[in-house]
Amino acid sequence: MKHLLRTLAADITGNVIRLLVRFLTAVRADWKGIEPVQKQRVYFANHTSNGDMPMIWSVLPPALRRETRPVAAADYWLKNKLRAFAGGEVFKAVLIDRRREVNDDPMAKILAAMEDGASLIIFPEGNRNMTEDPLLPFKAGLYNMGKARPDVDLVPTWVANLNEIMPKGEIIPLPLICTVTFGAPIHVHEDESMDDFLQRAADALADLRPREVKP
Repeated sequence: MKHLLRTLAADITGNVIRLLVRFLTAVRADWKGIEPVQKQRVYFANHTSNGDMPMIWSVLPPALRRETRPVAAADYWLKNKLRAFAGGEVFKAVLIDRRREVNDDPMAKILAAMEDGASLIIFPEGNRNMTEDPLLPFKAGLYNMGKARPDVDLVPTWVANLNEIMPKGEIIPLPLICTVTFGAPIHVHEDESMDDFLQRAADALADLRPREVKP
């Protein structure tokens, strides 16, 4: 009974978050290079705000949203009981411990989630981009995922305007329309080096930026 109540509470909370995100930002999805069909995917996105993940999650159709798990930092989502509930039971996040002194294998957790059939939301820059550059250098994780599961689509996903809606340190979002653009999927080519692939992935993601914000 307790489990059923927590599941119900998670479903209700998820719907509240989704409606709140849509109300505050008028977010819309632009499926530019791929259709929103039920297929296992890794959505790799730019990262400028803590709101990036809920924004992507909220625009996925219900069937896709139920099977999609964000890869997120454990230190952020386990900071208090409310975040732990949201991260663990609403978003069902794959929580990664970033502390160096902890013997944790993040890739093992990620690949286990993929083997279970989950789609994932990841931020290959690793940290929020607070620079003027469009993207920070990508970490190796996206390449390792593509090598381990070549059957899974790697989908570039650009979140536009969110850093202006909720700048770092702000509590009240600013009213501004946000767009989440999903591009054509990519895969790791046979014998492609990690550096070459990560550059190609970064280019595919950067190409989705709205023209008005390109230099």
